[in-house]
Amino acid sequence: QVQLVESGGGLVQAGGSLRLSCAASGRTVGSYAMGWFRQAPGKEREFVAAISRNGGADYADSVKGRFAISRGNAKNTVFLQLNSLKPEDTAVYYCAARPTYSGGTYYLRDTQYDSWGQGTQVTVSS
Repeated sequence: QVQLVESGGGLVQAGGSLRLSCAASGRTVGSYAMGWFRQAPGKEREFVAAISRNGGADYADSVKGRFAISRGNAKNTVFLQLNSLKPEDTAVYYCAARPTYSGGTYYLRDTQYDSWGQGTQVTVSS
C-alpha cells in the first residue's frame, strides 16, 4: 500500500474554487489508478472522480463540468480542481489509490481501492 495525504480543503463561498492535492509518500503513484471520494455528514461515501495511469478520467454526474482530476508532473501527486462550488459539495474529501498494470483503467467504486488518505474538509457556504 501507498501512504496518501490530502490537503487543500477549507471554507469557501458558493461559486468559489479550491484545489485539493493528494501526495503519496514512499513511492510514486504513476503505477496506480487514483480516485477521489467524498462523504458528507450522515451520508455514505460517494464517488467523485477517477483517473487512470495514462490520464483517462471519469466523474460523478453531480460534479461533471465543475471538477477536474489530474496528475502532477512529479508523478507522486494527484489533484482535484473544484470550481463553481455549491453548498451540497460540502464533505470530507478522500484520495484513494489502487495499483494496476492497465494504463487505461480507472475505478469508480470505493471497494476497488486499497489505499486511502485521512481526508480533507471542504465546506461551501451559501
